[in-house]
Amino acid sequence: MKLFLGTPFLRGLALAGALTAGAAQAQEPSQASIEALLPELEKQVAAGMKAFSVPGVAVGIVHDDKLIYAKGFGLKAQGKPEPVTPETLFQVGSTTKAFLGVTLAQAVDAGRIGWNDPVIDHHPAFQLSDPWITRDFRVLDLAAQRSGLTPYVNDALAFLGFDKETLIRSLRVAPQLGAFRSDFRYLNIPHVVGGEIVAKANGTPSWFASLKRSVLDPLGMAATTATAEAIEKAPDHATGHRLDAAPIAVPFHPAFPYALGPAGALNSNVPDMAKWLRLQLGRGIFDGKVVVSEENLDVTWTPRVAMNERTAYAVGWVASATPRGRIIWHNGGTSGFGAHAGFLPDAKTGIVILTNLENGGMPDSLAMWFYDRVLGNPTVDNIALGAAASKAKREAALKEAAGFVPGPLPANASALAGTYVSPILGEATVSLVNGNLQMKLETTEAIGLLTASRDDPFLFSATLAPVGDFAGPAAMSGGEAFTRLRFEPDNNGRITQMRWLSPELPHLFSRAPAQ
Repeated sequence: MKLFLGTPFLRGLALAGALTAGAAQAQEPSQASIEALLPELEKQVAAGMKAFSVPGVAVGIVHDDKLIYAKGFGLKAQGKPEPVTPETLFQVGSTTKAFLGVTLAQAVDAGRIGWNDPVIDHHPAFQLSDPWITRDFRVLDLAAQRSGLTPYVNDALAFLGFDKETLIRSLRVAPQLGAFRSDFRYLNIPHVVGGEIVAKANGTPSWFASLKRSVLDPLGMAATTATAEAIEKAPDHATGHRLDAAPIAVPFHPAFPYALGPAGALNSNVPDMAKWLRLQLGRGIFDGKVVVSEENLDVTWTPRVAMNERTAYAVGWVASATPRGRIIWHNGGTSGFGAHAGFLPDAKTGIVILTNLENGGMPDSLAMWFYDRVLGNPTVDNIALGAAASKAKREAALKEAAGFVPGPLPANASALAGTYVSPILGEATVSLVNGNLQMKLETTEAIGLLTASRDDPFLFSATLAPVGDFAGPAAMSGGEAFTRLRFEPDNNGRITQMRWLSPELPHLFSRAPAQ
């Protein structure tokens, strides 16, 4: 199942040129020099839309505390005539994470929390498999992507209908694959914990309520929302698409990205995101008023864990070094949208790119093209590189999926039926229904349709059934399996466990005694 709120790596793109100890700083661009790039930028947009099969794009450029360019391209929905405008709303995915960073910084400014406070002091339900890491996990770590846990672990539980409390509790079974504070591992659920801490510190009913009061309202970001209902009701909104042979429209649904809140729930448009970039470029000042201190805003820009030799994750941002200047940026990807928001802190310039296709890399490709030209870096064909990387990733995913060959229901299928119990997810009832095996998660009533493997009578693939409240999530997933699972026998051949095999869903269910 394709599930991501951000893909914070360059997807094969090059930050042009080699870094040297004496690399020159770029001359600060002027509005005229940026405007001179616009005709070629628009050609790159057209090339990117074709190469990545993107139906619609909105682009905004900020320079010297002004939105100097805002334009829509293509269509709000594939096959429909309404054009994208600068005001069109899109899901912005994991660009939301930087908003969490600012709300944490504001709470530090107010003395309500500290960056180095242990998370369990503020949210005791936060528990990891390693007790030492649990005790030492700090507020700053929540948004710094250096936990060492399995990337994207348990995000798909939102698709399966599990609530916020279960998402947080699920971290207790997440394997510690990497070194804490040394290895980059991209996660979403810790941001949910961060949002809970902000809301509690500020005495607000939710993280979004805090964000609205302390960021969105002061910046005048009136179009920015955080629910499926809000974007669907907005008169000017794009429709999201997943990529198959062609873009296929997907519905809005509360399960994703909205259930993950500060990890990626925001809906926004170019004018609002331009104000957000102006706050960053203003180093915490917007229209003459301090919204967040420069000292704590700088904490969110500061590299925390290396992603590669030129790029590091900060706190809700990615920091990249180039021959002629640094870039602070983040992308976003949901089931139907891709986004990029970033800025050149030493050149008073930023860009936001919003698309209505799951993020295959176009927003980053276009943004890196722009940054290199503004900074005067050696240039590369970012669109071609990004499209090639996206194609290779899709081919790898298809090859991996082809490794599971469906087969007939095994002769022992009736022996697999029964009730299985997970300490995190509760009961799962496996039963034969009309000659097919299915698994019902009793807590959420999600049904997984189980397809047998041709080569292993105990191995199955689980696909979300498009019934009831799960019709939307099933459509968003495109029919992809959310996990493979294995029924495990004891030494006597009796099935005693059901193990989910997806690294992102590491759950073990023990068979309950027959009643």
